[in-house]
Amino acid sequence: GACDLGLSLRPLSGGDRPNPADKWHMDEMVISIGGQKHWLWRAVDARGDTLEVLVQSRRNARAAKRFLQKLMKRWGNPPMLITDKLRSYGVAIRELCPGADHRRHKGLNNRWAEQSMRSLASTHPTAGEAIGPV
Repeated sequence: GACDLGLSLRPLSGGDRPNPADKWHMDEMVISIGGQKHWLWRAVDARGDTLEVLVQSRRNARAAKRFLQKLMKRWGNPPMLITDKLRSYGVAIRELCPGADHRRHKGLNNRWAEQSMRSLASTHPTAGEAIGPV
């Protein structure tokens, strides 16, 4: 169920592992919770470790800023961020970490997100029910 999904997406705390790799991938996907549309925001590093996860009801600049603030509070300023072409990421990154190298590349980021969601679905069979087909 959804509880299994929440546990499997839980990011590791700073004491559980070394600092994240220099390249961070940020992505979002739509999920349904109680019949309502929500957005699952997720950041992973180049090693595939989940850095942060946040579920929000919106997919706009304010939501992107909230997610990036949460991510930076835990891990500091990102050296390089790879995102899809959602314009809200650009707004958040320009305001919160203007020195970061931001690369918008649909193919790079989607390939990364698809791979991590496939591995999540294969290790946690109930994840596919909450997320949808992968």
